[in-house]
Amino acid sequence: MSAKVATLRRERTAPARVALLGTGTVGSAAWARLARWQGTPQGERLRLVHAANSRFALADPEGIAGKAGELLLRNAPQASALDAVDVALSGAGTRIVIDATASERVAEWHAHWLVRGIHVVTACKLGQGTSLARWRAIQEARRAGDADYGDSATVGAGLPLLHAIRRLRAGGDSIHAIAGLLSGSLGWLLNSYDGLRPFSGFVRQAQEAGYTEPDPREDLSGEDVRRKLLILARAAGHPLESESVQVEPLMPTELSALPRADVDAALPLLDAPLRDRFAAAYKNGEKLRFVGRLQTGGLATVGLEALAAGHPLVGGSGADNRVAIWSDRYRDQPLVIQGPGAGAEVTAAALLDDALAIQAARSQD
Repeated sequence: MSAKVATLRRERTAPARVALLGTGTVGSAAWARLARWQGTPQGERLRLVHAANSRFALADPEGIAGKAGELLLRNAPQASALDAVDVALSGAGTRIVIDATASERVAEWHAHWLVRGIHVVTACKLGQGTSLARWRAIQEARRAGDADYGDSATVGAGLPLLHAIRRLRAGGDSIHAIAGLLSGSLGWLLNSYDGLRPFSGFVRQAQEAGYTEPDPREDLSGEDVRRKLLILARAAGHPLESESVQVEPLMPTELSALPRADVDAALPLLDAPLRDRFAAAYKNGEKLRFVGRLQTGGLATVGLEALAAGHPLVGGSGADNRVAIWSDRYRDQPLVIQGPGAGAEVTAAALLDDALAIQAARSQD
């Protein structure tokens, strides 16, 4: 065996070197999972060599997965900078960035890493769920750098939604329509709301339970669902502009215009409109659901809908996501995928599943 062939074989079978960005709830869960994997077959395949949040970074080419996450926050040896990722992942072998942030700035770097042959695994929807130009830049960078983009955690916290859509298209199917409950927080709110107690009280409960963002308007605005619907639509062969999605927020304009400090006191503005919508739906035997919908022809909408009891999206419980896909082979009865659509543990697991899949595929190249 030549020295060159031996070197290439070692590079393919060596652990993938990983940079983890973000140490919030999802990033911390991913780090803890990597730490638990030490000494296991999975741990032999991924080596965490760099971790960072917006303030500090920690790096060690020998691996840092087993080190306490508090080190990053309290005793980090270097300031955080995104160009440090390139340094930490320089050299040959499989290199992966895991983006567990919700950062616009980090999303802007996805194409930069991909074109350099660094694979990206992300839970952040700002890469493929915002402007069409950025989405196209990511696709072009993937091809140019021969790099993979693991995005299963961006919609449904790892439910096989994007996988199913891509497999259908790869098999020659056309995706005609998609409709889904894509927000775990809004799913919990509407599953819990009974039309008797104020809706604002349920919003406060959801905040306390950590289902919503600290500012619940980020959930009630429908923007999170817009981004997820764009990711699904683009994967389904409908390259929509962000502005093409018509969004009906679940809150009045008066609430969206308030300073953050005044939001809690103004939450009762939600109560009367939701009570009226609930009463009308209840009278007709229907259920209220917040739906992201891609229709035949590419029309895309996001908003509150009253659905018949037998509708494919009525069912499930809690913060579940539930998505129906109509295609050539699922024309009359849609393919329905359901499961937990939120949560740090399931999202972190989805991120690392994507990373393991990339490592496995590249070790066989």
